[in-house]
Amino acid sequence: MKMEHDVLHDRVSAVEVKRWRDDFPALREKVHGRRLVYLDNGATTQKPQAVIDAETEYYSHYNANVHRAVHALSERATEAYEAARRKVQRFLNAAESEEIVFVRGTTEAINLVAQSHARPRLEPGDEIVISAMEHHSNIVPWQMVCAQTAAVLKVVPINDAGELELEAYERLVGPRTRLVAITHVSNALGSIVPVAHIIKVAHEREVPVLLDGAQAVSHLPVDVRALDCDFYAFSGHKIFGPTGIGVLYGKRRLLEAMPPYQGGGDMIRSVTFEETQYNEIPYKFEAGTPNIAGVVGLGAALDYVQGIGLDAIAAHEGDLLNHATQEVTAVPGLRIIGTAKEKASILSFTLEGVHPHDIGTILDHQGVAIRAGHHCAMPVMQRYGISGTARASFALYNTRGNVDALVAGLHKVRELFPR
Repeated sequence: MKMEHDVLHDRVSAVEVKRWRDDFPALREKVHGRRLVYLDNGATTQKPQAVIDAETEYYSHYNANVHRAVHALSERATEAYEAARRKVQRFLNAAESEEIVFVRGTTEAINLVAQSHARPRLEPGDEIVISAMEHHSNIVPWQMVCAQTAAVLKVVPINDAGELELEAYERLVGPRTRLVAITHVSNALGSIVPVAHIIKVAHEREVPVLLDGAQAVSHLPVDVRALDCDFYAFSGHKIFGPTGIGVLYGKRRLLEAMPPYQGGGDMIRSVTFEETQYNEIPYKFEAGTPNIAGVVGLGAALDYVQGIGLDAIAAHEGDLLNHATQEVTAVPGLRIIGTAKEKASILSFTLEGVHPHDIGTILDHQGVAIRAGHHCAMPVMQRYGISGTARASFALYNTRGNVDALVAGLHKVRELFPR
C-alpha cells in the first residue's frame, strides 16, 4: 500500500490536503485497530472543527430563539441566523436572501415544492418529468402529488454509461408538462447532468425546473442565476455541515405565489380565529422554531468550503476519481456502474460473485468505510439488472493513499471470494 502523502495533483499539494485533513477530527478515529479511511461521503460528509465550534459557540454563548424577542441573546441568535442565510445567498449567487428557505434537507425542500408549488397547479393529465437516475427523494414526492391530482409522471431514460438520453428528454417535455425535476449529480452513478441544457429546453416551453443539488454543491460551483433554474435544493450534511438542515432556493415570484407548506410559529403575521395572515418569504415556509444551531453550522461549513475554493476541491477529487477508476480495473471481476464522460467523485461497482454488503463488511474490517446497497436509487439498480452496488465516494480530505487502501481491501475481498 502506498503512503497517504504521495503527490496528489499538480494543483493541490500533499501539504495542502494534509492541512485539510487535520481540520476533521473524525478522521483521526481508528476502526478495528486501523486508521479510518472514510469513503462514504455521498451519504454524509465529516465535519471540520470550524463547524463543530460554530455550533458549540451558539449553544454556549447565545442560545435563544430567533425573531421573537428583544433581549440580547435573541438578537445575537437572529443576526447569526440571518447572516447564514446571506452566506447561502452568496454561495448560490441568488438574487436576494429572501429567496433562501431553510428546511431540514433536500428531501423536505422537494416535498415543499411538490405540495406548495406543483399540487395547486396540477390537473388530471398534467405531467411531471423526472429522470431514471433520481434518488428516491426526487421520485416519491412526485408520485405522491400525481396520486393526489391524477397527474402523470414521465421518466427520462439513461444509457448504459449512466447519462441522460437528451433526445428522449426533449420529446418528453411537452404541452402538458408542468415541472421538470432533475438531479444535478447522481448519487448512485456520479453522473453530472447537463443541467444548463435541461433548463434551456424546459424554459423554451415555459416549464419551470427544480434541481436536486444534494450531491453537487460540495463538488461543483453552483450559480442559480447563471443556470436560471427555478428551484435548487441541497442538504447541509453533504457539504461538511450539520445534519437536519438544508436549503430550498426559489425565484421570488414563485415563492410568493406558493401557499405555506406548514402552519404555526414564525410563518404568521397575525392570527385570529377567523383568519390568519401569513408572513413574507422566506418566513412563511419556516414554521416553528428552526434548527438555529444547524443554520449557524451550515454558514460555517460554507465559509470553510469557500476558503478552500470549489475549483481546487474539484481538481483534487477529479484526480482521486481518475486514480481510483484506473486502479480498480486490476481487481478481477469488478464492474464499474456509471461511466459517464462527466462524473463527480463517486465510484460505484459490483464484484462478481460477491454481495455488496459482504464487500462493505470486509472493507470495514480493513478500516475502509464505503456504502453498500441500492443508495436510495432502486430504479437505477433495476436499470442495470443488479440489486445494489458498493460505492466509494470521495471528498476534499481523501487522498491517493485512501484510494490505495480501498483497492488493497478489494483484493482482500477477492481472496476471500475467489472466482
